Amino acid sequence: MDLDLTGRHALVCGASEGIGRAAAQELALLGADVTVLSRREGALRAVVAELPRTGAQRHDLLAADVADTDGLRAAVAARVATRPIHVLVNNTAGPAGGPVHAADDTAFLDTFRRHLLANQALAQAVLPGMRAARWGRIVNVISTSVYEPIPNLGVSNTVRGAVASWAKTLSREVAGDGITVNNVLPGYTETGRLTQILADRARAGGQDEDAVAAAMRAGVPAGRFARPAEIAAAIAFLCAPAAGYVNGVSLAVDGGRLQSI
Repeated sequence: MDLDLTGRHALVCGASEGIGRAAAQELALLGADVTVLSRREGALRAVVAELPRTGAQRHDLLAADVADTDGLRAAVAARVATRPIHVLVNNTAGPAGGPVHAADDTAFLDTFRRHLLANQALAQAVLPGMRAARWGRIVNVISTSVYEPIPNLGVSNTVRGAVASWAKTLSREVAGDGITVNNVLPGYTETGRLTQILADRARAGGQDEDAVAAAMRAGVPAGRFARPAEIAAAIAFLCAPAAGYVNGVSLAVDGGRLQSI
């Protein structure tokens, strides 16, 4: 199986922690040059220092805010002017929880900007280089909510679905250029996002967080939460040459929690 990404340049968003950081590690292990992106430059420096290196691998960082669409587009455009990007991992923290009927316009607009508009800006910045190379991978880290909405995550459910539709549309437009576009849908994963969800659910239900966590694990056939590295492994595979004919899919990595086929 060809998993070699030597000579490819990957941009991993939200890479200061969690799934993004783990994805950067996996892509570096496959030989890619990795640029990590988030707002936190100090945290990114620590990530770059820990990335595996063999041979001529070069890793770097890019401090940018996905909420600033114009600034994000300009920062990535400046980077690809000197080093084309062949692999893009779109990964952004989700919004605060709450029922959809209680969400205001600002919550929807902010989340739409951080997810769909940021993804669009990044894709437009990297696609010329991918087309020139006749090779590219775009992987969007979304949520299992694109198949089954998650209770009390109304805004997230809404926007994640829009991102999945955007990705499917894009996958059909660029496939002829040797570019694939796929989505990874993490289940409950041991990240800061899960910590936030546990706290929100415990507060809303007047329960202990441990009890909430136990109930959530009980709904997963695997009986546990995912580790970030397990989600990252799926991301890395979809970025590899071996996945060249996998295009336009939304892959759930959830321990079997989804009940739909």
